[in-house]
Amino acid sequence: MRYRDAPTVEVCELIEGCTVERVWDIVADIALPTQADGELVSAEWVGEPAEIVVGARFRGTNSAEGLGTWTAECEIVEVEPGRRWVWTAGGPQGEPWSTWAFEVDASSKGAIVRQWARLGPGPSRLSQAIEANAHLEGRIIARRMDDWRRGMQANLDWVRGQLVN
Repeated sequence: MRYRDAPTVEVCELIEGCTVERVWDIVADIALPTQADGELVSAEWVGEPAEIVVGARFRGTNSAEGLGTWTAECEIVEVEPGRRWVWTAGGPQGEPWSTWAFEVDASSKGAIVRQWARLGPGPSRLSQAIEANAHLEGRIIARRMDDWRRGMQANLDWVRGQLVN
């Protein structure tokens, strides 16, 4: 696994008896991951518009063992209202460190909610760690993908908990 290949991880959950609209109301919130056990510590809108629309910007503060604490400038780059929103995270200039998304689809049994993330292509703390330990690139990326997977699963578990009570 190589950083330059932009590895991707995805988690998906069927929430039975729930509508797409109910799920969307929860996942269309930049602060959702702060509710679950993950890296995002805080999220705040930067300027206007302060809503899930293409071009809107927000700032997320993250903390992770081995990487420390950092702030990412995020921009919403794609929106299908009621179904999908995609954002990039990174520094104030250059290519994004990562791309993230929430998606919601209807199912005959309820709603399917999905979160995915793609690493790179821009330089990041992770790419710096890889440069310092090139012989461990595959392991470093695999661990990071596992961290992301656990965080995203925690997000979807939290979403399910809000809807199935």
